[in-house]
Amino acid sequence: MNPNGTWAAAYAKALALIRQMTNEEKVNVTLGQSGTACTGATGGVPRLGYPGLCFSGSTAGIKQQELVNGYPGGVHSGASWNREMNRERAAAMAREFRAKGMHIQGAPLIGPLGRLPRGGRNNGGFSNDPYLAGQLAAMMVEGISSAGVVSTGKHFVGYEQETYRIRTGDVDPVSSNIDDRTMHELYLWPWADVVRAGMPAVMCSYNKLNNSQACQNSKALNGLLKGELGFQGWVMTDWFALTGGYVAAAAGLDAVMPSPGLWGSNGSSLVEAVQNGSLPAARLDDMAARILTPWFHLGQDAGYTPGGWGATAHFDLPHRKVNARDPASKEVMLRNAMEGHVLVKNANGALPLKKPQMLSVFGYDAAAPRRMNIPSPNDDGFDWSRGNESVDPNSIVQIDGVSYAPAAARNGTLVHAGWSESNAPAYIHAPFDAILEQAYVDGTSLWWDFESENPWVNANSDACLVFINAWATEGQDRSALQDAFSDNLVNNVAANCSNTMVFIHNNWIRLVDAWIDHPNVTAVLFAHLPGQDSGRSLAQLLYGHVSPSGKLPYTVAKAEEDYGDLLPSLPEGRYALYPQSHFSEGIYVDYRHFDKHNITPRFEFGFGLTYTTFAQEEIRRSGRLWRA
Repeated sequence: MNPNGTWAAAYAKALALIRQMTNEEKVNVTLGQSGTACTGATGGVPRLGYPGLCFSGSTAGIKQQELVNGYPGGVHSGASWNREMNRERAAAMAREFRAKGMHIQGAPLIGPLGRLPRGGRNNGGFSNDPYLAGQLAAMMVEGISSAGVVSTGKHFVGYEQETYRIRTGDVDPVSSNIDDRTMHELYLWPWADVVRAGMPAVMCSYNKLNNSQACQNSKALNGLLKGELGFQGWVMTDWFALTGGYVAAAAGLDAVMPSPGLWGSNGSSLVEAVQNGSLPAARLDDMAARILTPWFHLGQDAGYTPGGWGATAHFDLPHRKVNARDPASKEVMLRNAMEGHVLVKNANGALPLKKPQMLSVFGYDAAAPRRMNIPSPNDDGFDWSRGNESVDPNSIVQIDGVSYAPAAARNGTLVHAGWSESNAPAYIHAPFDAILEQAYVDGTSLWWDFESENPWVNANSDACLVFINAWATEGQDRSALQDAFSDNLVNNVAANCSNTMVFIHNNWIRLVDAWIDHPNVTAVLFAHLPGQDSGRSLAQLLYGHVSPSGKLPYTVAKAEEDYGDLLPSLPEGRYALYPQSHFSEGIYVDYRHFDKHNITPRFEFGFGLTYTTFAQEEIRRSGRLWRA
């Protein structure tokens, strides 16, 4: 590590502090600490005034805490194609992290990039286009840094499926086998952007990379990340991803999370490796310096209040009640939520609505989930998501002995994805809440049914609004890109309503060909993951106060097979214990694949309508404009 520019002074401070430490204290700086109220914490050196660091997710806001906001998800922000807004969104989120005394935010998500259309964690990222993903992720790094918080790019690298992402019984994690061109032109591209933006930390991934564990792959960590890209920050494992002991440190790993793991109790094996010469002492100093430098550089060494945590260095429970919400964030959240909606069909100017006399509202996704699940204080954040309450835990789909996530979450509206991409928003303003409020103003009569697959439709309805969703979560890939119940609902309503409008809260790609050409389906809006202001943002678009501006950050196919043979790789044959995922499609992912094979999509990458109309001559002169 040889920082220059704005990091040089912080690096000098880090080295000065390290010179005062014993080897045991240096090792403790690199160790995750279990039993804390953070998602994860690193060890401190109390006698020298270094408290250690508190880490929390997610890409949509703080986990494990109340009195925080639930921001739009990554894919929602990707659909905005708006650099500056993504910087503002990240800064607003990071100010809440700082108010809670948290040092590190688990964002931006860069991998998975979105190779598999059914990937469970694609939604945390911005796009499967490396340029768009990199540009927006870089803005997120800048925004988080502006609040004095450490941003953590995750996950490095080739993490493109949830299925067999970790060791399962006797079966090893899947190996992502990627050639040099594909690595550099596709998967490494957005990482170059975030490194240039000054990102301080990287989380390595669970998967193997060319049959070497990603968190101890020297070619990836020392060669690509710290060598070619010049990354000067620190690399931490994903949770419990360390498999190789102290050799991972030699391969470029700087910290093991969320507990010492294979580095021994209190890091004893790492200390021993330094003492017997197995690991150079200079490498241990480098590990500690990489962790401490951002702490100094972002001003966390002075005036950093441990707001939501106890007074001890290990952020012990219980945490204090701290309201981290800044009223100034309301405008940022609402604007972000509005800009991530993508209008893909609007026949005969069906939208916006103009003071309708009667509306019928259908679908499980229209109203808020029925309850907020309160977890134990040490919970890792999974049940803090109100969005997770939209999912029936018994609805997991089993295909050939492998568990996949249900295609839809039918217990309420979605505002974000599951597990690490979720949090506990202060409230959920659901679509039906907003429609109720506007109905009061306009004098509109409302009919609704949030449960039936084949609801009764009042023939006098001016419009029928159907709300469906597409679910995804960490830990499982998606079972399908469409859902029979939801598609039947749309067709059943459209069969009896000549002005049927469909709104989809989708975690990623959602196919629509089961009903998109129905003559009574007049409008379709991909509403993505808008966060806690879901209904409020939708109403601005629905009633024409704001014109839709979002663009698809992915390609919507006519059929799932149009994406090619891109399903999660499973153990098979001679590799029954060592699943192999060969990225044989190379750089031809999403629109590149469609172009190469001359496949016509339903909606192409970058597609999106607005309420404004343009003369053909104006369109010809202006050409294709990208809002990024």
